[in-house]
Parts: sequence; structure tokens; C-alpha cells
Amino acid sequence: MSTLAVAEYWLTRSIFQKSLAAVYLVAFLIALNQARPLIGERGLLPARLFLSDNGLRFWDAPSLFWWSSSDRAFLAFALFGTLLSVFALSGFSEKFGLIVSMATWALLWVVYMSFVNVGQTFWAFGWETLLLETGFLAIFLGSSDIEPPVAIFWLLRWLLFRVILGAGLIKMRGDICWRDLTCMLYHYETQPLPNPVSWYLHRLPAWIHKAEVFCTNAIELVVPFGYFFPQYLRWGAGIVTILFQVSLIVSGNLSWLNYITIVICIGCFDDRFFSTFFSYPEMQAPLKHFDWYHYGVIGLLVLLIGVLSLRPARNLLSPNQMMNASFEPLHLVNTYGAFGSITRTRYEVVIEGSDSDSPDAKWLEYQFKAKPGDVMRRPYILSPYHYKLDWQMWFAAMSSYHYHPWMLNLVAKLLRNDEPTLALMATNPFAQKPPRFIRAELYEYHFTADSNDKAWWYRTRVRSYLPPLSLDDLRMGNE
Repeated sequence: MSTLAVAEYWLTRSIFQKSLAAVYLVAFLIALNQARPLIGERGLLPARLFLSDNGLRFWDAPSLFWWSSSDRAFLAFALFGTLLSVFALSGFSEKFGLIVSMATWALLWVVYMSFVNVGQTFWAFGWETLLLETGFLAIFLGSSDIEPPVAIFWLLRWLLFRVILGAGLIKMRGDICWRDLTCMLYHYETQPLPNPVSWYLHRLPAWIHKAEVFCTNAIELVVPFGYFFPQYLRWGAGIVTILFQVSLIVSGNLSWLNYITIVICIGCFDDRFFSTFFSYPEMQAPLKHFDWYHYGVIGLLVLLIGVLSLRPARNLLSPNQMMNASFEPLHLVNTYGAFGSITRTRYEVVIEGSDSDSPDAKWLEYQFKAKPGDVMRRPYILSPYHYKLDWQMWFAAMSSYHYHPWMLNLVAKLLRNDEPTLALMATNPFAQKPPRFIRAELYEYHFTADSNDKAWWYRTRVRSYLPPLSLDDLRMGNE
């Protein structure tokens, strides 16, 4: 080992790269399964129309899909990204030298950014840009025969600092329940996609929920400063953050947000830390030093990140702090936050169909793959995978369908029994022929209170969300 930096970060780099590749793999599998029905040629929000009808130029939304936004293009790039992720996860990306390593991580970043920049509301969440920002830094980590650039690990700590502190500050500024310690009285029940553990956690005593909020505030507002402390304090801050993320994974389905945060936490550690838990093979040969131009590239990267960090840093200090925003189209340095406000009541949009013109028609309910619907159905443990349509239905229930243009497109596709769209659903009660009408009802949902109750939820109808519509109604509305 040629330097102290090598001794400290050679194994750490390998663990980080493989962990990041695993998150990329999940992200591309989601794109492989869901991009075409969501943003494909005939998707709910076609990328082709997004690029052509909004006066966008390439630099406004850099993406490979400017050249083609066909279903074949989405399939090809999602499959390519999946194979690249497996290549990086296997470690082969690092065994063929610096050029292959940098090319692999650069391609992963470019291809996934292409999905994010045309994905519209379905790819508009903080974990998407967090993966891109992390993935961009990974380009410069170097292959297994090159000494690890220590500066990259400091940039990862700066990223982690913004993620965690941003989440804490947005809570303090966004909702009084984080200050009076009552948020967790509601969160387990009203979060986007609860899992089975959420039901049990919701029933804990109020004093435990208040303690949870207090600990959340302390972790997110105090611990991030420890990422820049000397070794053992930094390790402690990283461990606390990882345990906190694990608790969030256990208590709900938040896509890969907590997983990518844990990956970034790896930057808080070094080989001395990991060697206390398991042995690892020695390097077969001394690592190569960076050439002068490698140091120049790393120096320019640090300068670039420093300049681009000015606006996110100001945002952290602003009383009008934005949550999960990008300041430039490459998503190199972003601002983050989570649950700046907590909903007190859970509403769900229930979509129903009928094949009769009668006012007394029997309406049959469509079930989604993960979101609450049938009160008897057990919630799923889903993360790090993510059903994007289910997540959007949670937002749709908070306002009118007028604010969610994909909703009428969804209705039209259900009225046609569109197979790609139905692949996003759990059930189709009209498998033999399409329904004549689709409507949507708004319900208020609550967890059941008795563990002996066979139902997981009970629900009460609130009002009509979308009146009964036929294909003729939708055609007239578009004229």
C-alpha cells in the first residue's frame, strides 16, 4: 500500500461501488418494468409530448430520449442500464483499469439521468436526484488498481450532510408537529405506502411516538456535523445515521431513499473500520499513483461541486427552504428533504368500473399493487422496489384530479383494457371485456385498532372524486 489514503480507503471504495451498483440495479429494474406504460409512446405521460409540447431544448432536459422516445428505446436503455449495473455489482468494472471504470459509472449516470429528465412527475422525487448526484461522484473513484482519491469521500460526506440536515431543517420549518413531537401519532398510518410493521408501530403508546420525534430531530439536526469530525466521532455519526435509516426501512416503503442514504454513509468509514468486522484479501500489487492530470481532474471536480453547492447551501439557511430541488439540469448538486409536512388523515382514491348503464349498476373495484384498497389485504413490504403509480395515487388523493393530468389518461386506458397499463395494477375486474364506465371515489382510511380483527383497515366514503366517465365522455372533453 503506497499511502495512508490507500490503506484507509481501498476496501471502502469497493464496498461503496458495489453497494451503489445494487441501488442502480433496482432503479433500472423499475424503469424496465414501468417506464413504457408510464412515459412510453402511449404511456400515461408520454415523454415524446413532454419534449415536443413544452418548448424545451436539449439543455433544459438532457436525455438520450431526445433521439428516440419510442417504447423500444425505453426498453433498450433500461435493459442496458440493468446490464451495466450487474457489471458494476460483479466488480468487473474495476478490474480492467481506470478507463473501463470511469466509462461504466459515467454510462450508468448518463442513462439514468435520461430517464429522470423525461420522467416528469413519476421520476420527480428526491431519491432519483440523490442517486444521480452520488453516481456522478462515483465516476471519479477510480478502478481497483488506482489509489482512492480521498477528496471524493469528503464530497460524499458533504452530500450526506445536506441530505440529513436538509431533512431536519425542512421538518422544523414545515410542520408544527415536528416541534410539538406529535408527528409520529399520524405518520405510520398516513405515509405513502405503509407496510405490515407500520400497523403495529401505529399502535404504540403516545409517549413512544413523541420520543421517536425527539430522536428524529436530534439525529437529523445534530448528527450531520459529526460527518466532518475525526475518525472515531465520524464513525459514530455514520453508525447512528445507518441505524436511523434501517429503522425507516423497517417502518415503511420509501423506495430506495434509505438504501441510497446508507450507501452514502459508507463515505464516513475507512478500511480500519471495516477490517474490525471481516477479513478481506490483500491487494495483489501496489496501487498506482494518480498521474498529474488525474489530480487536476479531481481538483476541478472539487471546485465545480464547491461552486454548485452555493445555492443548495443558501437554501439550507433560507426560511423558505425548498425540498428536493435541482438547480441545474445535470442534477450534480441538489437540495434534499423529507416529510416537511405530515398529513393527519389518510385519503385514498378508489377506482371502480361498471359494464352497465343502470344507475343501480354494480361497481367493481380495481386493486393497485401496493397502495391501500381492499381493507382485508395485508400491506406489502416493498422497498427498495417502488411502484410509481401507487405512489402518485397517494398525492392524487390530496387534491383534485385536475392537478394530476395523468389521471384521465389512466381512466381512458382502463376503459380500453390497455394491457401495459393493467400490468401496473394488481387486479382487473373486467378481464373479459372493458368496462363501459369508470369512476373514482374518495375514502378516508384508518388502521384497525384490534389485532384480532381480520381487516387491516377500515374506511369511510367521503365523496365522489371523479364522476362516471365513458370513452365518449373523454373524447368530447378533448374536442
